[in-house]
Amino acid sequence: MPCLKSTHLPAIAAIFHRRIHIATENTPNPDALKFLPNHPILPQNLSSTFLEYLSPRSTLAAPHPSPLAARLLSIDGISSIFYGPDFITVTKATDTNWAHVKPEVFSLITEAVTSGEQIVNTIEDRSSNAVHNEISRDTLAFNEEDTEVVSLIKELLETRIRPSIQEDGGDIEFRGFVDGNVLLKLRGACRTCDSSTVTLKNGIESMLMHYIEEVKSVTQVLDQEEEIAIKEFAKFEEKLKEQRGRHPIASATDKEGFKSAES
Repeated sequence: MPCLKSTHLPAIAAIFHRRIHIATENTPNPDALKFLPNHPILPQNLSSTFLEYLSPRSTLAAPHPSPLAARLLSIDGISSIFYGPDFITVTKATDTNWAHVKPEVFSLITEAVTSGEQIVNTIEDRSSNAVHNEISRDTLAFNEEDTEVVSLIKELLETRIRPSIQEDGGDIEFRGFVDGNVLLKLRGACRTCDSSTVTLKNGIESMLMHYIEEVKSVTQVLDQEEEIAIKEFAKFEEKLKEQRGRHPIASATDKEGFKSAES
């Protein structure tokens, strides 16, 4: 059997590098792009179907820190990173142009995949963080303590809804069933998409109400950080309105009168 000389290794590495093909897909959310590196993303022992990183701190936190997510979030204008089983969804700020950030995102993902780097690490989580514990398991998975109605809701979400949402670069969480109201959480590209309300009401709610008479409505659940962000944005908009009220934009008539006074 012929042995490989050291001079052959760079050539082999180059061939391997050329075989790596990362496809990109648009999502219904113009601020989110889906990257498919033809490579497993999530750890095999992870029971959840996704991981999401919304801040640089979250990329370092147990139980699933991700060096790649940390590097991606360090790019100016990138706001969140979402890992599906075999895809990565990158979400940018609305005022950021994809043409400015996509090349660097593409380069970082390519480098991580070709180097054989572990995309997601698994370390012991000694904290009692409920959010981390919730994400670490699949909320649509079978649970012996579920009622018959909840089991049916989960089955429909798993078989009818999740595949299409994953196709769009996101995922869905079941957060509960209270007084006929199904509590859900959209993730990834769907989390910040303008059409998420339409998805919930016209898609998910309509289907669940059709098949399960106990279901009366579907509600999107917001985490504490998102509620704070929405309140802060509302305050910011209110300040803008106040500033515009104090300094109204001069009309064409006002401008003409000002010119006449000057002359």
